[in-house]
Amino acid sequence: MTLSMTGFATRRGQHGAHAWVWDIRSVNGKGLDLRMRVPDWIDGLEAQLRAALGKALNRGNVNLTLKLSRSGAEESSLRLNPGVLRSVLVMLAEVEQQAMTTGVTLAQASQADVLGLRGVLETATDAEDTAPLAAALMADFADLLAELQAMRAAEGQALQAVVQDQLDQIETLVAAASDEAAARQGQVAATLKDNVKKLLQAAESIDENRLHQELALLAVKADVTEELDRLRAHTQAARALIVSAEPVGRKLDFLMQEFMREANTLCSKAQALALTRVGLDLKTVIDQMREQVQNVE
Repeated sequence: MTLSMTGFATRRGQHGAHAWVWDIRSVNGKGLDLRMRVPDWIDGLEAQLRAALGKALNRGNVNLTLKLSRSGAEESSLRLNPGVLRSVLVMLAEVEQQAMTTGVTLAQASQADVLGLRGVLETATDAEDTAPLAAALMADFADLLAELQAMRAAEGQALQAVVQDQLDQIETLVAAASDEAAARQGQVAATLKDNVKKLLQAAESIDENRLHQELALLAVKADVTEELDRLRAHTQAARALIVSAEPVGRKLDFLMQEFMREANTLCSKAQALALTRVGLDLKTVIDQMREQVQNVE
């Protein structure tokens, strides 16, 4: 099934005193670009999230946000870390002693100075074991990721229907181009003979071998059989890719370039208004299909 790179999902959850809201959104991208806003005090959470997303997704620009709150004001109040405080006081005493031995006078540290040192004050979240919370978050994230994948699959199914319809249009236009190319053969041959006649009348002497080469070259330039055959082959390849279970976005994007190249060549060789119009219609459908393909994973 074709997967789209476009999707979003949200979830709410709770574990103990912690409540959270997930928000994940993905859009098309050349590769997999993960951008996260998650609490950094939960050990290993971001690394686990990146690993899970990297395993599940192949392409897309993904934005993930986790908003976490804690109930109970008393549980989130500040408190001293006795171990860190003792270490800080010991180090301050040692610094003061060293300064005295060298004749340097230091200003007395205030309580605010001591409390401002990192680790002396901590919140409940600083001291608690975050492993259970991380496990609960990752379990809930699995459901969030499943919802995102379901939406990407639904979007992909819609994309698949649109692209298949466009491939049908291309097949119809290629058939019309083939009919127009066959219809103009008499006109092309007559024009070629007329030009040769004028050339023979105007020139005093002509190298017959060179003339044959030029005629053969003109015939090749007017022949669109190869272009039409390649367009048919590209259509078959696109149909196979669009129903593949593998990520095919890059292959389809490359194939769109090949489609457009053949359509451009067809227009340049048309030499007939009707065939040129068919070629322009082909280019329009191919360009529309390329826009759709940009969203395929």
